[in-house]
Amino acid sequence: MKKDRLKDIILFEKSEVRRSWHNDEWYFSITDIVGILSESPNPRRYWSDLKIKLISEGYSQLYEKIVQLKLPSSDRKMYETDTSDASGVFRIIQSIPSPKAEPFKQWLAKVGQERIEEIQDPERAILRAKKIYEQKGYDDEWVAKRMRGINIRNTLTDEWKDRGAREGIDFAILTNEIYKGTFEMNAKQIKDYKNLNNPDNLRDHMDEMELILTMLGEATTTRISQNKNSSGFKSLQKDAKIGGKVAGNTRKQIENKTKQKVLRKENYLNNTQNKKLK
Repeated sequence: MKKDRLKDIILFEKSEVRRSWHNDEWYFSITDIVGILSESPNPRRYWSDLKIKLISEGYSQLYEKIVQLKLPSSDRKMYETDTSDASGVFRIIQSIPSPKAEPFKQWLAKVGQERIEEIQDPERAILRAKKIYEQKGYDDEWVAKRMRGINIRNTLTDEWKDRGAREGIDFAILTNEIYKGTFEMNAKQIKDYKNLNNPDNLRDHMDEMELILTMLGEATTTRISQNKNSSGFKSLQKDAKIGGKVAGNTRKQIENKTKQKVLRKENYLNNTQNKKLK
């Protein structure tokens, strides 16, 4: 079964909360929750001190509910992170004096209900992801392309995994082959060009044309691997180079006709919001 990658991060009042589906229920990043409720500049330290305090007060059963799961960090790599299920999170919330505690409890209960709804109707997950982008200020046309891009990306990474590529480093190398073929830059170089911070999701800062060319490169790579029945990292790397080159040739044709560079320095969302303010 394909992993649904649209639900690993959710928003509470525009703050991200990472989570992972484990033992048939959601487990949430404790440091994310502690950071939101305590507003501490160092949520990890706050949680470390709170954990010691709770255990010293006799709440040893809470420690049993803490599970270390791999979640994406600020550098987008996967690291072991303290997580807990809803009942454990409720206990932690009670230990943090915060005006956000009650709204967060209500939000957490709603998240659990949403999971049940998504199991019954998987399309709800896509609709919720769409809503998150809209809440961040993206327009409908951009969101439609981003949603399509996510689907194309997931199809490609499923192919990579099935054909012998490892999640993490292999996926990063293969993705960079497509980026280099498409834009003549790898992901880090594009981020530097757009003046983005390392944790920023590059595609969330692309404009529609940049997204379209990225989709073209990835969709072409998928088709090539399927047609060749490629297997193993080296074969997939060759496919990614070809897929990127196809998208790169299209980019060059567009630039030749428009006399403009496709890849822009602007952060798409900030640029759009600034235009609305004028």
